[in-house]
Amino acid sequence: MKFSTAASAVAAGVIVAFSHAASAQMAYGAPISLDQARTVMAAAEAEARKNNWPVAIAIVDSGGYLVAFQRLDNTQFSSAQVAQDKAWSAVGYRRPTKAFQDGVAAGGAGVRLLNLRGASLLDGGLPIVSGGRIIGGIGVSGVTGEQDAQIAKAGTDTIK
Repeated sequence: MKFSTAASAVAAGVIVAFSHAASAQMAYGAPISLDQARTVMAAAEAEARKNNWPVAIAIVDSGGYLVAFQRLDNTQFSSAQVAQDKAWSAVGYRRPTKAFQDGVAAGGAGVRLLNLRGASLLDGGLPIVSGGRIIGGIGVSGVTGEQDAQIAKAGTDTIK
């Protein structure tokens, strides 16, 4: 009986913690417009070209649907899907994909992240925020995770 009571208390604590975390998350806004996506894409592409980095860049709206995509010349073809996965993950889970990468790298409880459906565990995906609301996400793939994130940030920095 004591085990059952302790287990119930732990379960209740976990539920309260998840509820609090969910309520503290940023809300979704209206979907990113095509014009906004083009602005984000142009800045991200400029950063990639400046560094001569062959990447794929994907932009999704606040519902996770693809709005804009391009694969620069000489980008490995697998990066096309990885970029889309990163963009979707950033919107779907309302956080940069680096959070998942860091969690898994830490081991222990972080390994549970491997079970999250659709979560990209690689740096390079960022939510796109306007007016304090998530309007979309950008995912970049083709170079290192840190470089992918640098390109994504150049894009998101254009939206206020």
